[in-house]
Amino acid sequence: MMPPAGTLRAPRPDLLQPAEVARLGGLEVVTEGIVEGFLAGLHRSPRRGFSVEFAEHRQYQPGDDPRYVDWKLLGRTDRLYLKQFEEETNLRAMLVVDASASMAWRGDPQRLTKLDYATRLAAALAMVLLRQRDATGLVTFDETVRTMLPARVRAGQWPMLATALAATGPGQGTAAAVALTQVVGALRRRGMVVLISDLLLDRDLTLKALRFLRHRGHQVLVLHVADPAELDLARGDETRFRDPESGKAVTLAPSDWGDAYRETVRGVVRAWGTACRAAGVRYALVPTDLPFGPALQRALTA
Repeated sequence: MMPPAGTLRAPRPDLLQPAEVARLGGLEVVTEGIVEGFLAGLHRSPRRGFSVEFAEHRQYQPGDDPRYVDWKLLGRTDRLYLKQFEEETNLRAMLVVDASASMAWRGDPQRLTKLDYATRLAAALAMVLLRQRDATGLVTFDETVRTMLPARVRAGQWPMLATALAATGPGQGTAAAVALTQVVGALRRRGMVVLISDLLLDRDLTLKALRFLRHRGHQVLVLHVADPAELDLARGDETRFRDPESGKAVTLAPSDWGDAYRETVRGVVRAWGTACRAAGVRYALVPTDLPFGPALQRALTA
């Protein structure tokens, strides 16, 4: 039986499969839909953001928004007062996106590459942060820093970030530590740093840079982007695997090595999570088949 007219609703873009979202349009259009869906799912005003804290009361004036009347206080005092909230407008955030060659990979042509997923996630994060008036900047890197946009909250900042992200193609090797070190100079006071990467890089050097950011008082979050095929090697015939950054190749039969591979990958993921938490860094694994709404939740609550 067909549902009554008017009850059919389009699915929220933030809850669609990432590849479906990508087919909806350009990065700016797609991101707008993702963020609107995500914020609608929070059941709260996007204008108030995540970091709103109660500040003080003030007496009601004609024309004030009645949504902010403190009704409990009215019951106790018989007077109308408004709740005023303090927006943390001084947060400065830098999104640091890995654009190395390995990020161009995907295990299924129906999925986004890790880089496409990372740029869409970064664009959505930037829009959420800017809507709550947090100054937001961007760093993209491979072997060197390719883009460095300072953290700002002014009008036009998000289109600038989105344009830079849309133009980001895969480079060669990876030097996350260099990019993270330059972030220290870009954030002139305490802020938030979000590293979005497949973490196929030098772990010791990267952790050293992450610990340095924490030592300087920054909140640090690592979003570990991974294709599902990297996490669980599919069984099949003998296959030739090649590292896109070093060019080294090896031929293996997944049926012979699958169990050992999966255990190794689980160990690597656990090691990253443990090392990050020990350094005071938040960490979240984000598979590229995860819809963007839950991915944003992980990014903001990890």
